[in-house]
Amino acid sequence: MKEQRTTPGGRRPQPQPSEDRKLLRPAPYADTAFLDSDAWRALRIMGEFVDGFDALAQLGPAVSIFGSARTPPEAGMYRAAEQLAAQFARRGITVITGGGPGIMEAANKGAAEAGGESVGLAIELPHEQESNEWCTLTVKFRYFFVRKTMFVKYAQGFVIFPGGFGTFDELFESLTLVQTGKIDHFPIVLVGTSYWQPLLDWLGDPAAAQGMISPHDLELFRCTDEPGEVVAWIEQSFIEAEAAREAAESSPAGKDQAEARQELRAQTTRRPD
Repeated sequence: MKEQRTTPGGRRPQPQPSEDRKLLRPAPYADTAFLDSDAWRALRIMGEFVDGFDALAQLGPAVSIFGSARTPPEAGMYRAAEQLAAQFARRGITVITGGGPGIMEAANKGAAEAGGESVGLAIELPHEQESNEWCTLTVKFRYFFVRKTMFVKYAQGFVIFPGGFGTFDELFESLTLVQTGKIDHFPIVLVGTSYWQPLLDWLGDPAAAQGMISPHDLELFRCTDEPGEVVAWIEQSFIEAEAAREAAESSPAGKDQAEARQELRAQTTRRPD
């Protein structure tokens, strides 16, 4: 048996550091620079997806409501969002918002006071913004694109109140997903005809008139001032979605192929082969 050599002090010589040893030593390997690396960010992103999926997977039927964070409580649109969310809650439909003030607060308040699930998907911003007090469930995100996935994945419709850049972002994201068939049976409703009409006019001309979008793309959304119409359109979309699901389940070609055909049919702007 080979004799274990020792140092003059009686200690065994130190071997080359193993990976475990590197991990457990506080210095010099505990370098916090890795926290700013892309690899570490990828893990954070994955963690945000997992947390979001875990928190929201059992919501049931839900609608995402968007609108300006700057809308004051005395504004008519604030009251309209509050009343609409209450109608959804009384029908067992979860209300999802960005969890902030303004229209988001109004929708969360209406849903919570009506006894429904009131979800806030909060985002970390340079100017700190606390979630409003009416959220029965709050999920916080660092990354906009992860948060945006949750808005779409766990809702079956979007209701868009007057708002700014963030509201426009969600509006056009949803329109693009429906336009390309990535999601179907997904109603997009704009509330506030006087606010949205200039945008609708612009989408008609020059956007559609110059071929930038298809004329059929103008049918991807509806605009109203009546909360009752919003609820009726959303509920009808749930019925259509359930019918499509049952048709796919019973398709002789199989569920996957049936869903693929539905996606192709849903595309209103065809892409070249």
